[in-house]
Amino acid sequence: MTQTERTAGFPGLLDPDLVLRRHVEDLSARFTGMVSPETVERMVFESYTALGRTAKVKAHLPVLTCRFATERLTALAQAKGALVKEAPEVLFICVQNAGRSQMAAAMVEHFSEGRVHVRSAGSMPADEVDPVVLEVLAARGMKVTDAFPKPLTDDVVQAADVVITMGCGDACPVYPGKRYLDWSVTDPAGQDPAAVDAIASDIETRVRGLLSELGA
Repeated sequence: MTQTERTAGFPGLLDPDLVLRRHVEDLSARFTGMVSPETVERMVFESYTALGRTAKVKAHLPVLTCRFATERLTALAQAKGALVKEAPEVLFICVQNAGRSQMAAAMVEHFSEGRVHVRSAGSMPADEVDPVVLEVLAARGMKVTDAFPKPLTDDVVQAADVVITMGCGDACPVYPGKRYLDWSVTDPAGQDPAAVDAIASDIETRVRGLLSELGA
């Protein structure tokens, strides 16, 4: 992909290619011996393109790309056995990665206090996390300020120990040696705060049960 193709449709960005190249250099150094520089470069620009399809604020794309690519590279290194897991890995998947999976991930992070590492993704990610979901989480003491919808990728599935789907059907690839669960949880999209809070209570009950099973 040429620079023109990468920057087309992103007015106002000051040469994101240069920013992405710096991310490639930094991440190549960080993952030396675990992931090849070629793979790092591919994943950075691939992540930029994937996020760009739905991003509402284009000016933030290079920063979000770095975070997304870092998460994917970490997952890839873990799946290859090049990076030791310090905690069980849980992956939540819903359709838009804007509601259910974001709530579940925030709760695992909050209640496990680092004893479980969590990721989330969407089969068809939205352009932002549902504001009502963020409001309900904040009211429960979980201020999620840096979450953003991310597309589902093979690397995060391969790195997970437990994969939990929430209404995304057969979008998730199946790999041996992993535990797969499907939680039937109401979609909070378009719901009022009271309804979303009830959904959050349902998810919290399930999350606490999961953490108990994981010994966390």
